[in-house]
Amino acid sequence: MGDLVLEFMLIFFSRIVEVSIGTVRNILVNKGYGKQGAILAFFEALIWVFVASRVISALSEEPLKAIIYSLGFASGVFVGSLLENKIAMGKVLIQIISSHENGILISKTLRDSGYGITSIDAEGKDAKKSVLIVYTNRKGKEIVTNKIYQIDPQALIVIQDINSIRGGYIKSFRNLIK
Repeated sequence: MGDLVLEFMLIFFSRIVEVSIGTVRNILVNKGYGKQGAILAFFEALIWVFVASRVISALSEEPLKAIIYSLGFASGVFVGSLLENKIAMGKVLIQIISSHENGILISKTLRDSGYGITSIDAEGKDAKKSVLIVYTNRKGKEIVTNKIYQIDPQALIVIQDINSIRGGYIKSFRNLIK
């Protein structure tokens, strides 16, 4: 009985590791790190082969292994999503729509913090608006949005992942890798 529990735990935790590796591999490949993604793919497939064969070969005697395997997969998806948020690779485009007056304050605050801002005057339904555009690291987007909401809790903020950026004002290299 103890050996069976140990095997269930091994299946469960191996699946968590495998699926988490797959999540990181997908991120790396999508961000242009194909070689690193290929290395992770090797280990992901290696784990899958050993764990899946262990489950499939004994499925008729121990159907509970399939449930443990599936629970490990689901848990791996959850852990992988946590990892993905922690890694937060890449850049984002943040668009802010605010009142004209608050837009000036937001621009000054973000520029004073080292961010490049593009500001566009716009017309809203009832008043002048500012549309602000900021490129930043995905990992630091909460810092930017918090600064915006401190000035204008009613600001409309749209955040989009971007694949590439070229030219313009970009914070120093040291700040980009944070």
